[in-house]
Amino acid sequence: MSLLIKNGTIVTSVNEFQGDIYIEDGKFKEIGTKLDVKADKVVDASGKFVFPGGVDEHVHYGSFGGRLFETTDAAAVGGTTTIMDFAPQDKDVPLLEAIRRQAAKAENVACVDYGFHGIIMDPKDSVFEEIEHLPEVGVSSLKLFMAYKGTSFYSDDESILKAMMLAKKFGITMMVHAENADMIAVLQKYYLDQGKTDPVYHYYSRPPVAEDEATSRAIYLAKMADCPLFVVHVSTKGAMEAIRDAHIAGQPVFGETCTHYLTLTTDCLAKPDFEGAKYVCSPPLRPQLHQDALWEAVREGWLIGVGSDHCALDGGYEITKKKGMGNFAKIPNGCPGVQDRLVLLWTYGVLKGKITRQKFVDLACTTPAKMSGLYPRKGLIAVGSDADVVVFDPDFKGTITNATSLHGIDYSPFEGFPIQGRPELVFLRGKLVAEKGKFVGEKGKGEWVRSKPYALCYDYYKLQEKLP
Repeated sequence: MSLLIKNGTIVTSVNEFQGDIYIEDGKFKEIGTKLDVKADKVVDASGKFVFPGGVDEHVHYGSFGGRLFETTDAAAVGGTTTIMDFAPQDKDVPLLEAIRRQAAKAENVACVDYGFHGIIMDPKDSVFEEIEHLPEVGVSSLKLFMAYKGTSFYSDDESILKAMMLAKKFGITMMVHAENADMIAVLQKYYLDQGKTDPVYHYYSRPPVAEDEATSRAIYLAKMADCPLFVVHVSTKGAMEAIRDAHIAGQPVFGETCTHYLTLTTDCLAKPDFEGAKYVCSPPLRPQLHQDALWEAVREGWLIGVGSDHCALDGGYEITKKKGMGNFAKIPNGCPGVQDRLVLLWTYGVLKGKITRQKFVDLACTTPAKMSGLYPRKGLIAVGSDADVVVFDPDFKGTITNATSLHGIDYSPFEGFPIQGRPELVFLRGKLVAEKGKFVGEKGKGEWVRSKPYALCYDYYKLQEKLP
């Protein structure tokens, strides 16, 4: 099937222009002005913006208690056509097998295309030996957790350094969740011993300094290993500045933030009657001064992506209350957000004058694809790339509500947020999958897209000709 999108304002990460796009066999075939081609379907995008399908480099489907891939229609409706999921590793399950198992859960279920980051949760020699084989299964990134001491997620500095030294040899992008686990363990006990159990103490037990210190430590470990580093879900001014300063000094250190850190603050955790539990995620939401610093960071390029960290907890608010009532440390972590990522970034970024339309595309589409090893197949409008495209209506006005959300649980952390603009039409490889807030595609048609090694975070080494 062929498709012609005409008369729209095409927005890329570097420019915008009024033009036409011709799509055939799921790929962009021609891009120009007043294209003289015949197509099976013609869309008049006059008065609309046209940009690449969103790439969300940070989602959790099935890990941390998140719902599985049957709810990925939420991504499509929100204008995200590619998600990068994290494949959790159970004890004694080989790293590559864990990835294959997670992929099997998505096959014939996912509504958008998907790729994977590996996670080391069983740090032993046989697992480290698998790192060089990650590209064989289409994975080029690996995450370790500096937080969650006493759980299978936690990795000590020795494990992180060993993984970094091996990853560098094979073009694997190292990712860390940077929070000081010992600080958190001590502070959790300190507040619980005083009977301070409400959700807001999730923030007080994970203060900004815990993230700042762990981020700086991860940067030093990466420096010792001479390895690129990508710090996920940065939430503090101090952590952002550590990443910025290391990068300016010539070290290949990068980071992302998330939609909720750009729009919500610690005040949400203090809502009465345990309502604050809906906003528990890690790192926690921060006071306004950190939010302001993060907007500056994404505008200036000190942080290079905005993910959703989507985790729609299976059971929703009811399971959150059941597990966490009376002990903030037991509240399940995670917020749904994949559906709202683009409209929030547009409404509270572009329309507030905090970022340009080009920066919006860069943060939400292009650079996440580059970092994930999916570029140029994903994340841009260019001849030969997958025809993932959003026709965006800038005049739409509405309000985010869980009643129209597709993430499959009983609350939205962005309930009541006014928005302006929304994806009017969303195409996945040239096929219409969403229209005006409704999923209209065929479920299960998402494909596993394999990531390539030596992605964006290795560009420094390419310039220095230091790669093997």
